[in-house]
Amino acid sequence: MDYSAWSLLVDAGLIGLLLVVGTALRATVRPLQTLMVPASVIAGVLGLVLGPEGLGLLPFSEQLGTYSSVLIVVVFACLALTDDLDLRRLGRSVAGFASYGVLMYAAQVALGVVLGLLVLGPLFGTPDGFGLLLFAGWAGGFGSAAAMGTVFGDGGWAEAQSLAFTSATVGLLVGIVGGIVQAKIGAKRGHAKEFEGLGALPEHVRTGVLRPEGDRPAIGTHTFSGGTIESLSFQAGIVLVISAAAYGVNTLLGEVFPAVSFPLFSIAFLVGLVVRALLSATRTRRLVDPESLKSISGSATDVLVVCGIASIVPSFVADYWLPLLVLFVVGLALCLLLGLGLAPRMLGDAWFEKQIFTWGWATGSVSTGIALLRIIDPRLRSKTLEDFAVAYLPILPVEVTAVTFTPVLALAGASWAIAGIWGALAALALVLPLVFGWRAPTRAGDRMSEPRK
Repeated sequence: MDYSAWSLLVDAGLIGLLLVVGTALRATVRPLQTLMVPASVIAGVLGLVLGPEGLGLLPFSEQLGTYSSVLIVVVFACLALTDDLDLRRLGRSVAGFASYGVLMYAAQVALGVVLGLLVLGPLFGTPDGFGLLLFAGWAGGFGSAAAMGTVFGDGGWAEAQSLAFTSATVGLLVGIVGGIVQAKIGAKRGHAKEFEGLGALPEHVRTGVLRPEGDRPAIGTHTFSGGTIESLSFQAGIVLVISAAAYGVNTLLGEVFPAVSFPLFSIAFLVGLVVRALLSATRTRRLVDPESLKSISGSATDVLVVCGIASIVPSFVADYWLPLLVLFVVGLALCLLLGLGLAPRMLGDAWFEKQIFTWGWATGSVSTGIALLRIIDPRLRSKTLEDFAVAYLPILPVEVTAVTFTPVLALAGASWAIAGIWGALAALALVLPLVFGWRAPTRAGDRMSEPRK
């Protein structure tokens, strides 16, 4: 059947149905609440089982897998308009936290690539970029999995998209289960003095539903009166302009440099930065509402996850199950080594709270990290989130650079260059805080991670 606007409507309706069902299941099924599985992941798994790659009960179009590639452009367009990249805000008190985050990202990239080149390639015949699936799905998450899978797919590795989303799904489950286990062990050893068990989590964290009588924060702020234009329409319009302009720039670059494939999401980020500069120069940036853009970005990510998981081709995963297993086991060992071996030496005060939060986002997503943090620090006394808001500033360029350039370098046959560059970055992130003593100072009366006497 030919693809049309009505096909898009049917796909959107089915995705919406899956998200509603996934949300309802998260709100009512205890095991899903215990594992804190996001509704989008539940919806994606249902789509995989019931969709074209499963039982064939849901009539998705053949473009289902393409939507992820489009939505990641929207996410990066929003990112360019909302994130503050002013590194001057980074102070000594969170430098160790920032270095630890950079180390986690860079180590996953470097170790994955080296493992792929020295072990997985010779033994299983995997492509040179196979090791990047660890970073793409774990530290990068579903967004990076979509971005890098698209680049590899355009470069001729058709299975990459399915494998990347498989990596992201496995990473999320590893993060949740591993984080809960660590929380319980840490509580017994006195590292998490605020730990009260999963049952002590607020109801809205477990079910995902905010009560009407509770605190329901606004998802955005109006910047226009309704008689002119709906404010959300204006915010969405800016994002769509950036996304479409990025596609136009990418098409032009493809005509000028036909032998080179440029990542569309990275172009969207750059175009977004240009638009941001123009808005600032014309003093119209006040019309842009960051919270609305974050809501748009979050919605795009939810749909991206559903489409990504639902479009996984099981036969592709079956062909690579053994090298994937080896990659995931090594990735798990790396995260445990960094979290339990180096975190106490790099993160200083409240190290356990900071490392379990980092564990969450380094295997799944920031929301997973926040959920795990709420288990061991329900009142958020460790100030981990406040520190991360600043510590993320030097992490963001590392993430964007890795997502943008590593698949391109791998396709160009420069995988050893990836290992060298990101290996050196990991070593630098490891050495600097130990040499200069970049550890968060102990707060008086707030020794969260000290063992019980």
